[in-house]
Amino acid sequence: MEPLTPKALRRAKWVMRAVLVLTPLTSFYMMQFIFGGLPWDYSPGVTLANYICIGAVFFLLTALTNRVLLCSLITHLLCFIWAMANYFVNLYRGLPILPWDFTALRTAVAVAGSYDLYLTWQMGASLTILAGIAVLIVRMVRQSGVRRMRQTRLVRAGCLLLGLVCVQPVVNTGTLGAFGVATDVWDPAASYRSSGIVATFLRNFQFMEVQQPADFSEGYIRSLLARADSASGPAAAPETPNILVIMSESWADFESFGTLTFSEPLTEHIDASGALRGTAYASVFGAGTSASEFEFLTGNSMAFLPSGSIPYQQYVTDGSASLARTLAAYGYRCVAFHPGQESSWQRNSAYPKLGFDEFYSEEDIQVPVTTAHGYISDATDYAEVIRLFEEKEPGQPLFLFNVTIQNHGSYTDPDYPATVTVNEAPGLYPKAEQYLTLVNQSDEDFQLLVDFFSSYEEPTLILMFGDHQPSVEEEFLQAVYGLPEDGSMTMEQYMGKYRVPYLVWANYDLPAEQAPTLSLNFLGQQVLRYAGLEPTGYGTYLNDLAAALPVLTFPGYQDPAGNAYSHLETNDYTPLIEAYRAFQYNNLFGDEERADDLYLPAA
Repeated sequence: MEPLTPKALRRAKWVMRAVLVLTPLTSFYMMQFIFGGLPWDYSPGVTLANYICIGAVFFLLTALTNRVLLCSLITHLLCFIWAMANYFVNLYRGLPILPWDFTALRTAVAVAGSYDLYLTWQMGASLTILAGIAVLIVRMVRQSGVRRMRQTRLVRAGCLLLGLVCVQPVVNTGTLGAFGVATDVWDPAASYRSSGIVATFLRNFQFMEVQQPADFSEGYIRSLLARADSASGPAAAPETPNILVIMSESWADFESFGTLTFSEPLTEHIDASGALRGTAYASVFGAGTSASEFEFLTGNSMAFLPSGSIPYQQYVTDGSASLARTLAAYGYRCVAFHPGQESSWQRNSAYPKLGFDEFYSEEDIQVPVTTAHGYISDATDYAEVIRLFEEKEPGQPLFLFNVTIQNHGSYTDPDYPATVTVNEAPGLYPKAEQYLTLVNQSDEDFQLLVDFFSSYEEPTLILMFGDHQPSVEEEFLQAVYGLPEDGSMTMEQYMGKYRVPYLVWANYDLPAEQAPTLSLNFLGQQVLRYAGLEPTGYGTYLNDLAAALPVLTFPGYQDPAGNAYSHLETNDYTPLIEAYRAFQYNNLFGDEERADDLYLPAA
């Protein structure tokens, strides 16, 4: 090849300089474009912050390999993959990828196959532009003969220096706030869109540590309990009845909103069972089952934990206080059953720490197995539950915590035709109609339990609740919530996204009363009440708090009149919330200050 002309050499150098300078910037713009942002949406500070974060990888990689063009291509591809992953995770669970998600990779892999992945036009456009730029650069390289060129030691040293400088805010993520990178723990997707996926993800590491209250000492916690009113004691019930708690996957009562009607009733068998019906509120939407389990079993609220955190991996330790540990103190054998993978949400590790004696998963099922849209059916699940009760030791009270899986998303299985349609718009919402068909089947399957336990010799209490609402068409959900076309909503309507049903049924007489509206962190105490059992000191405090503030979730809270409030506002309820935060912190992280005896029944 002939020696480079001075003009070609200058052009080659300018190409390399442009690639070196622009790669972090173009990678950032491409990433945000895929997630729904445009270059002019970002302030100079936010742009610089994300440039620095991406540059930390690009400049160090370039200094190491001395391959500018290859490193540029790798950086763009990594940003493309990262943006695409965040897009789909946010689409299907309502939250983008957060730092603590990497502790639940097995669960994510296990359910990923049931979701549809596709290229949006933004992804397609980004790939096309990226491919075009790559072809153009390669052609320019070949024409100029730059293949013979290597970056000088001075340029490589400069890349190394730039990379090391860029690493500083990546390691000390709090400094990203100085650039205008803001996080929103109640709407992470919005902050990812406004402050950049990379920079905001990194800044979320600051929430890996739970905020410590001003006072969580044992003395302060005991003073809170001393002021609690325990007037509402246990209901009349047989001594230590068996307890079956079912957390029904994605169970939502869309009929109760009164905005849409369906071709078939969705709770016909449940209504006919005579069960007490109530409304509960979860802290998650569309996904995050283990968060709902955690709230129900422990009485702790996700409102005081980082957005999207996974308590089973982060906050459950040996000896953690829970409903199972409370019932074990009353002589119950405590069993958990989930017809999915035992490692899902690391339940096989969390359940023993919560006091369960045994845990059964899909490989332990001994009844004939049927599936619905790829998941083990509720009919199979309930048949296995019945088997466990049939084979239990007579006279030994059993607490069985059952997490179903039939109604798990996604709702796009072509081999599972919908038989329930939306009367106002049949066929317009195929995901919702497949979901409604599944829920209708769950209602029919509940009759299996009623039939069995109605003639079961031992007194048995059943409480069933939904873990969260399903992730179906946004247009369907807006219609259910009664939202205007622009999607705006009041705080009460926003809380409607987290509304789930619950029921209480027993083969003995329950109190003739209205089931209270409660968030899941308070609902667990109702199990003890309807079973005629005294709560722990913590439970007494929770019951007292629920009388004043019956709903307290991550998205917000509600007073007894149903008025909803955001955690961003300060009002008369703020002292109650801060006291609860302190009690929960003492429970989870109190160490030597932990009031251990308040988390177990009195001797």
